[in-house]
Formats: sequence, structure tokens, C-alpha cells
Amino acid sequence: MGDWISYLRELNMASLLLRLILAMLCGGLLGLERGRKRRPAGSRTYMLVCLGAALTMVLSQYEYVMLTTEWADVSTELGIRTDVARFGAQVVNGIGFLGAGTIMITGRQQIKGLTTAAGLWASACMGLAIGAGFYESVLLCAALIFLVMRFLPIIENELVERARFINIYVEFHSLDNIGAILSKIKDQGAQICDVDINRGHNEYSPNPSAVLFVQLEQKQLHTELLTAIAELDSVYTIDEF
Repeated sequence: MGDWISYLRELNMASLLLRLILAMLCGGLLGLERGRKRRPAGSRTYMLVCLGAALTMVLSQYEYVMLTTEWADVSTELGIRTDVARFGAQVVNGIGFLGAGTIMITGRQQIKGLTTAAGLWASACMGLAIGAGFYESVLLCAALIFLVMRFLPIIENELVERARFINIYVEFHSLDNIGAILSKIKDQGAQICDVDINRGHNEYSPNPSAVLFVQLEQKQLHTELLTAIAELDSVYTIDEF
């Protein structure tokens, strides 16, 4: 078993094929979870990122091997030195531009795409590990990343639902209705910590809206407060973020 792993760590056709296929499969696995949620980056994006990172790392190994064997005389004569880490460093830097394209701020002052951007970065790092032949860490890392992206939101949502602090976005008919909304929140036993009002009448928000930072009573579910506010006739939209 050890001989096989050592053989696959070397730079040969079998290890090259294994690394590229493994990068495609691991990247696709992570992309499936994002694609299922209709995120900007899906299976194809994750596959390409992981595959490209793996190929970059293989290229750095190839350059090192060639400069120390077949190209050794020429590299010595010309004084050429190689740093195999510089290829991976450029991948990590470059993925930042791709990740930034998935992050956006909505009209409700919500930040979207952070998990997708982090997933792309993790996929690139995983591709570098695959390209380097560090198979043990790749399999463990792919499983952990998938578990975090797939199942952690379930636990996170449960914890958030029972948190005492809540951010609420509410869109209503006119600015005269804000008093009734604040009164309804106080009637539910909640304390208003901060209010940010948008007068509306623009291309992003035609109706007046407000972002409320509220502290709830202990053991009070967020849905109870949201339902109570939504019952007001003047409220068009309400959401938690």
C-alpha cells in the first residue's frame, strides 16, 4: 500500500490522471451543494477552480523536476532558480477576484455570496493539495467541507431562530406607519435597539422601508414576532436577515 502511494506521489501519467480526476470529482461535489441552492457558482465553476489549481500545482512540480534533471545544465549555466510555492500563491491570490464576483449587497442591506466565495477559495486550496499529491488530506478535507456546507446551515438556523437578537427588514405603505410597527414590536415584549429608515421612492426601494435591530424576550421564537408584524395591513414585506 505504501509503495502505491509513493508511486502516485511521483510525477507520472498515472498520478497525473488520478490528480486531475480527483480534483474534478471533489470540486464537483462541493459545487453540487451550491448549485442545489441556485448560487452563482455551481458544479462547473467549482470543478474548473479545483481542476485549474491542481494543474497549476502539477506544473510547479514538473518545472522543479525538469530544472533539476534534464534542464539542470541549462538552468545552472543561466542561473535559473525555481520556487515551487509561487504557483500556488498566485492561485490563492487570483481566486480572490473570482470570489469577489459572487458577493453582493442587496437592497435590504443583506450580504449574499460569502459562503460561495469561501467555498471557491477552499476548492482552490483543495486543488493545490491534490496537485501536490497530498491525497490523505484531500479526502478528509473534501468530506469536512461538504459537511460544513450541507449540514451546518441546519444547526445554524436552529441556533439563530432561538437567538435573543434579530435583524428585521420591513417594507410598508408610508412613513406614517412606522409608529404602528414599533408599537406592535413593543407589544410583543421586545426591545428596539436600533432603527434605520429608508424613505423609498427610488429604483432600489419604491416603498418606504426600515431595518430594525431588536432584542427579544428569552425563549421567544423569531417567527412569532415576524408573524405579528406581518398582520399589520400597512406592511408589504417583512424578512429576517
